[in-house]
Amino acid sequence: MRRIRYSRWSNSAAESLGAESVFDQLNDYMNDTGDLQQAMRRLKQRGLKQDDKQMGGLDDLLSQVAREMRKLYERYQMQSALDEIEEKLESIVEQERRTLEESAEGRPDLQAKKEFLDRLPSRSSEAIEKLASYSFEDQGAAEEFQKLLSRLDQIRRLESAIRREGNLFRGSTSLDFQKAQEVMDQVEALRRLEGQLSSMRLEDVDRDLLRELLGQELLQDFDGIVRMESLLEESGYVVNQGDHFELTPRGVRRIGQLALRDIYRQLKRDAVGRHPVRNRGAQELVTEESRPYVQGDALHLNMIQTLKNALLGEGGVPLRIRPGDFVVYDSEHATRAATVLLLDMSWSMSWEGRFAAAKKVALAMESLVRSLHPRDYFGIVGFFTRAVELKAKDLPEATWNMGDPFTNLQDGLHLASDLLERRPSRNQQMIVITDGQPTAYCRQGRLYCEWPLSFGGISQRAAEETLREAERVTRKGITINTFMLDDSPVLRGFVDEMTRINRGRAFYTRPDRLGEYLLVDYVSRTRKKL
Repeated sequence: MRRIRYSRWSNSAAESLGAESVFDQLNDYMNDTGDLQQAMRRLKQRGLKQDDKQMGGLDDLLSQVAREMRKLYERYQMQSALDEIEEKLESIVEQERRTLEESAEGRPDLQAKKEFLDRLPSRSSEAIEKLASYSFEDQGAAEEFQKLLSRLDQIRRLESAIRREGNLFRGSTSLDFQKAQEVMDQVEALRRLEGQLSSMRLEDVDRDLLRELLGQELLQDFDGIVRMESLLEESGYVVNQGDHFELTPRGVRRIGQLALRDIYRQLKRDAVGRHPVRNRGAQELVTEESRPYVQGDALHLNMIQTLKNALLGEGGVPLRIRPGDFVVYDSEHATRAATVLLLDMSWSMSWEGRFAAAKKVALAMESLVRSLHPRDYFGIVGFFTRAVELKAKDLPEATWNMGDPFTNLQDGLHLASDLLERRPSRNQQMIVITDGQPTAYCRQGRLYCEWPLSFGGISQRAAEETLREAERVTRKGITINTFMLDDSPVLRGFVDEMTRINRGRAFYTRPDRLGEYLLVDYVSRTRKKL
């Protein structure tokens, strides 16, 4: 059963957090791990680290717990804490011996008691435990011993602590027995809090204990961690399924928007050339951009700016609008397209951040098509030893596949072709993101895997079957554009041949430049500025 905890509001950093900022940080951690569960753990462990928004995580609290324990170790020394008990026990035994000596005449049974006292163990707790069955002759010694016996559990605990970690206490301040008990209580409380924080189960953390040991300020930091998790749920980005978290459709959309934002930030730093479209589609207004009217333009008036120009000109009533006052919106011709992105998920894509970059581009393209080209079809196929269709909700947690390390581009092309057949369009294309040549293929429903003939060499049969599939795709009028993250000579030869067959294009780029090449190429082929 899910438990919800409420606390008094305070004007702290936790209260100023926004769901978008928290999810943006979660997305950064997902880019690193490729797994929502690990990303949620990192969010709780490391907190929020974005520009002016800073919120510590559980790791910071654990570090403070360690510092508090280190302070105790460096301030006190524990070895002397048992001196008081040893001296008290020795005094009791010595008082009993004197009484035995004074009563020795005519009492031969007292000799056995003397021998019993002589054989007492050196460890205080063991000696006290053995003396518990002893019948004292001295009444005063018996009374003092009962007081000592009542503290036996504390003595055992202190002895155990000294054996276990006495050498950690390297300070100069000696402890008496009572103060040693208090220090041990504090150490055990810190360890209990450390265990609660390390478990990552926020509902199990004792807030009162945290405040007592670390202070009100760090309690507010903890409340901020709890707040981050609840913000993600309340805002509809993730849902807690008890033993794991899941992204909601809103969370998936937000990840795509963030990927698109990151790539467009790169584009602002470096303009990339445009490519012409093949077929002109419907004209659409770009309401963010306007320009003065030129004779022959479509009269898509920016009425606000036109009236403003007239007012700034002659002004007065009635308003007189001159030809030079007219301002029109820019327009573009949009082309409908059906696109399938083929994402290499083989083992080699884990190198040099290749898969992380490719996945970010796939997320960005899905977000771009959904928001700016909602009538276009955009499908995603992941290929490794086999090919599978990926849905948008699968992308954020998709990762390279070590269990199926081969590269079956042929099966990927075949599946992508089937998807495009269900979405008729005058402009159909496949976008292949890969870093290696084919090493697997399918024939008559059977899977064949083929290691290269040598390191960096070619898998001849897999390459031939893939090129045959490229020919079939070409006959359907589908363009294949290949974005390569490697440019070895053997790989170049294969890609060049596939490009020649299909009359598509091949781009050789790095993971950190992939987004610039791919998104600009896609946008410029579907929209042409007039």
